[in-house]
Amino acid sequence: MARRMGQKEVRALTTLFTARSWPARIGALLVLAIAAWAWWNEGRAAPGVLAAGQSLQGTVVGIADGDTITLLDADRREYRLRLAFIDAPEKAQPYGNAAKQHLSDRVYRRTVDAEVVDVDRYRRGVALVRLDGEDINHAQVKAGLAWHYTRYADKQPRGDFDAYTAAQQAARDGRLGLWQQPGAEPPWDFRRNKRTAE
Repeated sequence: MARRMGQKEVRALTTLFTARSWPARIGALLVLAIAAWAWWNEGRAAPGVLAAGQSLQGTVVGIADGDTITLLDADRREYRLRLAFIDAPEKAQPYGNAAKQHLSDRVYRRTVDAEVVDVDRYRRGVALVRLDGEDINHAQVKAGLAWHYTRYADKQPRGDFDAYTAAQQAARDGRLGLWQQPGAEPPWDFRRNKRTAE
């Protein structure tokens, strides 16, 4: 819906064409520029602010990699979410693109529920994501396309921890996904080694 011009904007427009002094005209131009900026940004998706314990529902509009999505809620706010309790291969690693594609096939353009368990240093929500009740984070591990990230296991309910551990072991035993390669390098080691090499 188009935004109507307010009294302030009408006065600024009138001043722009009728004022004799340049400072008044410049002030009117500033008012109109701010109004134009506000109009331009109206209705566009604004990044959402996240907090632990927050529940979200929205459509997945972006997949960054095998464990990071962008969710757009009903109010057109965007949230960047990292899937909690897992770590998928980096894009430069073997199976990095496969992990991203698997996640995309499951949730892209679908409506999901997300429970934020933490907010990371990049201000992404660390979230448990569900599609029709299915734990998508667990599904990535079960498919052999992510590790169970036990480093932050203190925030994971014990039953879920055991289920993720069992899913990883089953994927490893079945040589699914990344477990087809001998000596698969965890992404946290890959990132550390890359930083050391730079």
